Amino acid sequence: MPTLVVPFRGAEGKSRLELASPVRTALVQAMLADVVAACGVVGATFVVAPDDVGLVAATVVPDPGRGQGAAVRAGLDAVAAAGDARPVLIVNADLPCLTAGDLLALAGAVPDGGLALVRAVDGTTNALALASADLFVSLYGPGSAARFAALAPSRFVDSPNLMNDVDTVADLDRIGTRVGSHTRRVLAALRAEAAA
Repeated sequence: MPTLVVPFRGAEGKSRLELASPVRTALVQAMLADVVAACGVVGATFVVAPDDVGLVAATVVPDPGRGQGAAVRAGLDAVAAAGDARPVLIVNADLPCLTAGDLLALAGAVPDGGLALVRAVDGTTNALALASADLFVSLYGPGSAARFAALAPSRFVDSPNLMNDVDTVADLDRIGTRVGSHTRRVLAALRAEAAA
């Protein structure tokens, strides 16, 4: 059974999502709740966050505040302290269409001694599945998917639900109704407010 790490920077990590601050915060928290709900079906979940995010279905690990790589490393250290389950999946918190089936497919794609990964449309990395946490090196940023793939035997997984992250309002329009229930509720409330 995989173990999962979800780095979460909070609403501050979504500065390109041009919404009023309280709305952006609600949406970012809803997306995290949908990601954690899918992860919780698959295995033990560790969320690395700057503060208590009020999650019951996950272990919250304090974010060291030095970027995504350091957050993932803190999560992997917590996984190791809890018993080092394999494979380890690292899943971004802005994937509101994610399902448990997507995560199981990602875990099942890991080659022996290697990793499986999901490339976002812009070439960054939305999810990693590592045969061992020791494989992780912080390579995030533009073009990171190609750099991660070069670390070890690797396999790309083409999963629309894992490829479609949310960085902008246009991304929300693109993914439409495929979002999870938490995100769907927030979006419905926004649409109702806009129509009033």
